[in-house]
Amino acid sequence: MNYLYNFLKILVAYLNKGGGKSLKFSKPKKILVIGSGPIVIGQAAEFDYSGTQACQALKEEGYHVILANSNPATIMTDSVIADEVYMEPLNVEYIKKIINKEKPDALLPTLGGQTALNIAYELDKEGFLQETDVTLLGVSAESIKRGEDRFLFKQLMLEINEPVPDSKTVHSITEGRNVAEIFGFPLIVRPAYTLGGTGGGLCNNLSELEEIAANGLSLSPINQCLIERSIAGFKEIEMEVMRDKYGQSVIVCNMENLDPVGIHTGDSIVVSPCQTLTDKEYQMLRNSALKIIDHLNIIGGCNIQFALNPLNNQYYIIEVNPRVSRSSALASKATGYPIAKIAAMLAVGKGLHEIKNPITENTFACYEPVLDYVVVKIPVFPSEKFGIKPDLLGTQMKATGEIMAIGRTFEEAFLKGVRSVSKKYEDYWLGIGDFSLKDIFNRLKYPDNLRVFLIGEAIRRGITTEKIYEVTKINEYYLNKIKKIIDLEISLKKGQLTKEYLLKAKKIGLSDYQIAKIGNLDEDKILSMRLLHNIKPVYKMVDTCAGEFESYTPYYYSTYEQYNDSSPSKRKKIIIIGSGSIQVGQGIEFDYATVHSIKSVKDCGYESIIINNNPETVSTDFSISNKLYFEPLTLEDIMNIIELEKPIGVIVQFGGQLAINLAKRLNERGVNVLGTSVESIECGENRGKLANLLYELDILHPKGYTVFNLNEAYEAVNKIGYPVIVRPSYVIGGSDMIIIENIDEFKGYIHQYNFTIGNPLHIDEYVKGIELELDAVCDGKNVIVPGILEHIECSGVHSGDSISIYPPKNLGENVQKEILAITEKISRKLEIRGLVNIQAVYSNQRLYIIEINLRSSRTLPFISKIRGVNMADLATKCQLGYALDSLVYEGDSINDTNNYLKVPVFSFSKMTSIDPMLGPEMKSTGEVIGYDSDFDTAILKAFLASGANLNFNKNKFALLLIDDMNHKVQEIVEMLSLKNIPVILSKSIYDYFKTIEKTNKKIITSDYNEATDVFQLMDNKEISLVINTRMSKLDAEIRKKAVNCDIPLFTNLDTFKMFMNAVITLDAIESEQISVSSFYKDEHIISI
Repeated sequence: MNYLYNFLKILVAYLNKGGGKSLKFSKPKKILVIGSGPIVIGQAAEFDYSGTQACQALKEEGYHVILANSNPATIMTDSVIADEVYMEPLNVEYIKKIINKEKPDALLPTLGGQTALNIAYELDKEGFLQETDVTLLGVSAESIKRGEDRFLFKQLMLEINEPVPDSKTVHSITEGRNVAEIFGFPLIVRPAYTLGGTGGGLCNNLSELEEIAANGLSLSPINQCLIERSIAGFKEIEMEVMRDKYGQSVIVCNMENLDPVGIHTGDSIVVSPCQTLTDKEYQMLRNSALKIIDHLNIIGGCNIQFALNPLNNQYYIIEVNPRVSRSSALASKATGYPIAKIAAMLAVGKGLHEIKNPITENTFACYEPVLDYVVVKIPVFPSEKFGIKPDLLGTQMKATGEIMAIGRTFEEAFLKGVRSVSKKYEDYWLGIGDFSLKDIFNRLKYPDNLRVFLIGEAIRRGITTEKIYEVTKINEYYLNKIKKIIDLEISLKKGQLTKEYLLKAKKIGLSDYQIAKIGNLDEDKILSMRLLHNIKPVYKMVDTCAGEFESYTPYYYSTYEQYNDSSPSKRKKIIIIGSGSIQVGQGIEFDYATVHSIKSVKDCGYESIIINNNPETVSTDFSISNKLYFEPLTLEDIMNIIELEKPIGVIVQFGGQLAINLAKRLNERGVNVLGTSVESIECGENRGKLANLLYELDILHPKGYTVFNLNEAYEAVNKIGYPVIVRPSYVIGGSDMIIIENIDEFKGYIHQYNFTIGNPLHIDEYVKGIELELDAVCDGKNVIVPGILEHIECSGVHSGDSISIYPPKNLGENVQKEILAITEKISRKLEIRGLVNIQAVYSNQRLYIIEINLRSSRTLPFISKIRGVNMADLATKCQLGYALDSLVYEGDSINDTNNYLKVPVFSFSKMTSIDPMLGPEMKSTGEVIGYDSDFDTAILKAFLASGANLNFNKNKFALLLIDDMNHKVQEIVEMLSLKNIPVILSKSIYDYFKTIEKTNKKIITSDYNEATDVFQLMDNKEISLVINTRMSKLDAEIRKKAVNCDIPLFTNLDTFKMFMNAVITLDAIESEQISVSSFYKDEHIISI
């Protein structure tokens, strides 16, 4: 019936439009695509995947594509993806500059998340698009407004008889209180036009309402929040819908949140297809979704979220995203249906019935995908990386990334997903800790990111699924599935492990490691037993049609059945291991390198095979590699694929720390790890071995010791003296690294460190100075270094959180020559084949090496793009045996007068448990670029791109909480004084500045109580800047308060000086004087 309905709609459109010919632009056809900018919580790598796919589709259709995106770490901003690439700030002013220069016919804003949608809406609202004759594609400004403005959205739903929860829009806290009097509690606050639920939350009382509403109103661009009666506890269902200009629509994917309404879908475990809907319920929601996308008149993709009462089938519309979303990437990978590509083609006038499905190659995009497997998405949270208390979940998203797992059953997909997140999660499943039942129920009542493990623990202790449902409102279907896994585990513990039980355990999704732990056996014994009984996985194809049509897609997942869809070819194969989920310390830049490695392997004539589990990424687009295995990145799962495919080698250098940590164990299993030897990798990762290497090569490095117990630790600090920096081995993004100033701080750290986990602790002298780093490509003998980056922040701030500049400003020619010579010496000694990242500190006229990473780094995309050198491509070819001499390299001939800055972007507003103080442990989630021939303008662009508020109220106070007086503090106070910005100083430096003649004493005060007045001043919006470099617990709370109040915060004086430089430049230069330029100029592109 639905196909008949769609056919009739197409027929009517065909007749009404005089034969139904697609609307086309006259030549030349130029389309501006706006990207999403830096990776932040709520807007991650999924838009690189979507944007890349869309730009390529538009180019294939013959359109001239202009891209605006400020994120240099993306594939999307490569020179070949669009015809022109502008890595300029993503705001209305700069998009206007690009439009005025390029004069596009149309603007496509539906592939750049909330950022692009908001810019497009503002451009239309100002009348700029009409003035410049630019057409919005995919969605109209009215549709954006109706989808994002909470009041108008509610009105539309009521007009078309679609139910929404009781709610009212408010523009003040007073209005919010009035709503509370009408509805009572609990209530949900949803700010308009914000990302990932930013500023929203569940309120159980008036105090919580006032706090959340105040924050939400301040963060909403239109100062509006929707306050609705809570329907927490209902099922949450999502529909991914596509619609063309003829009004023909399809449901691409239906997804069910394991968690009930009340937890943001980005933080929920998500299952596809829906497991608990009856056909009647599914058709009801399907019809509603088709009606909504029709009335919003969206051409392309749309995500619709429903709340469904499990008791009476009453449903409500929660939210509509009139664009490609986070869920769109998940839906694309879950079904194999390339949503972004097809959305782009629909936006330029094609019909669903005109676009072939690239998977089957003989069906069309109007066919709705059918799944014969189950997909589970599990989010990844920052609390795991920082080792802090678990993230409490609510309507505001907190996850940094996600993984996806595929299996024939929910149980199998779920357990594959658990081990895809981390080894820690794999252990959690077997028992999360010695909690009392009271503690478990309390945590289930106020859920955190570990709730599913607590559910497992409750079931192990005999708590019924009915009781757990009462507390969690998680559907009993899923609770019983979890119970089924627990029941099998109990059986395994009680009896002998037979062939039958082993097969059952593998079919349900347990890993060899987990089976061994359950049975108190050795993991190798489980492997031997599996091989003895020929218990091996087979690989099934993701084909969008459940085998109904023949498919050609090399996209596979494992399961324990009989028939294998994946037939190894006779070609020589290379396996590339991906980087898994996006998390702090391991971001999109590693996927960038992985994609280029895949392409390089193919270019060299090998069959390229990628193993990865992140649905947000370009590398898991089935069209990128010759074969894609969507699998956990564990030794067991990788070895299963290696046994089947029998590659000539495996590449681990581009998957970040996760992949490099597998190198040693793969080598022990007889796998040919390509490139740098495992022994050399170990030398770079193990601080003790690194120190010995540098000593042998007579290369200066901070004094340090590797310690294995408490006594050795105390001996080490006594020999070194304070300050010291402590570093665990084999960690992502400097996890648990810290600078320690005195014995009390050292005691607090060392007595919490677990020496039993197998990795030693490294204690090094802290050397203060200018930090620099470089990325090099080596072939075992020769070395190429495209450029050296200087960090603005002094050593002690993680390189991923530092502002990097090129070319360096404070490093003389001799220093640069010395670091290049050191790089060559190290590379030749370790016989590096591929990449190496080296970090150093220049202090007191001496150069100290502080870090060596024998893998791809965070800076690789940045340095590759600004220097016009595809380093990942070169490094891959070196790993495949090519000599650099045989590859064309002309990097030194670049005549580039630009200055480049890489500026980190943080998501502290979502990472509420983390002290925003910068230090050796990485905390940023993304990055942006700024570039210009004028250095000050490049600084300005970089800060604008990062979202920094340069137009803060200069009549309000700048709060400086600094203990140590030095020349930097004096410079900062004088800069503020020159701008007549009133300053509140910490008492320790107040008296000093009262004696300085050139400081404007009228603006300086110290008459306040830090413990109370500072918080009151922030609440009253009397403070416009906070500079806080102190380490007390009170100061940590002040920093968190500044973030919560959306006040610009700085914890490093070097960063703040750079920020003030941007402020001064903004005030000094007229906007019209600042130009925009396409990033890739003819002289900037180098042949490799």
